[in-house]
Amino acid sequence: MRVLLEVVAPVFAVIALGWAAARWRHVDQAGFRGLNAFTFGLAAPALLFLGGTTGPGGGGAAALAFFLGTAVLYAGTLWAARRGAGMALGPAGMLALDATFGNTVMMGIPLVTAAFGAEALAVLLAILALHSMLLLGTATVVAELALHANAPLGRVLRATALGVLRNPIVMAVALALAWRLLGLPAPAGAAQRTLELLGAAGPPVALFCLGGSLAGFDARGMWRETALACALKLLAMPLLVWAAARLLGLSPFETAVTVVVAALPTGANAYLLAQRYRIGAERSGATVLVSTLLSLATLSALLAWFGTG
Repeated sequence: MRVLLEVVAPVFAVIALGWAAARWRHVDQAGFRGLNAFTFGLAAPALLFLGGTTGPGGGGAAALAFFLGTAVLYAGTLWAARRGAGMALGPAGMLALDATFGNTVMMGIPLVTAAFGAEALAVLLAILALHSMLLLGTATVVAELALHANAPLGRVLRATALGVLRNPIVMAVALALAWRLLGLPAPAGAAQRTLELLGAAGPPVALFCLGGSLAGFDARGMWRETALACALKLLAMPLLVWAAARLLGLSPFETAVTVVVAALPTGANAYLLAQRYRIGAERSGATVLVSTLLSLATLSALLAWFGTG
């Protein structure tokens, strides 16, 4: 019960406030766009860069376990959708993305730091360094191949690389990793305080914006596929990542953080990519909404199981 009240409930309370603000138009779409731009362009990168340059290092083994489980689920979902359900490559690829792409920024950062403390940022940073690049990059390649079967591979890869380079979250993590590898001193004094102020604003504003984005989703259509995607994301993915963590011999702390990150609901970027390519956007939006609501129960149970409460 303490896990629910102290960690999970405040997260969902801020999400609910964002939903209510959008639903009753206390904040319009232009306002949410501005808040989103601030969060992803300044606040979240500041938090991740500060954590990557001042916090403990490591997290490589945890990231390996995370992406092993992710790869198995993505490939298995794509194969089953194509062979078993007879889906076209584009929709099958988007279903696989819905089942594996987690909300690691808007929910992951505030939830992981609240539940496990700042020392968990090392594990989260290691995962974030590749999360968007690998999953969104793979999904982009699959979508491009589906839409342009004869398109040059170089054009597809170039578009994917440019999309990654324009992502300030990925760039902040990459810069923090480079900073450590070069042995540069951690930010201190006014620079550190500035990053702290910006970073502290990131998690609550991100959660508020997430709630605002959920107000525009309709979960009534394609409920069977939505239920399948939610089950894969909230149940199958954390189970596979837990198995990979056990296989690699991670510590109990690293295992707990990695599995909780794997159990996060589907991230809104999966919906944005589906909307961009006009492939399965309705299902993706519904999956974001329903998986976020269901994760109130699944994340509470998982945190309690790991003894966080």
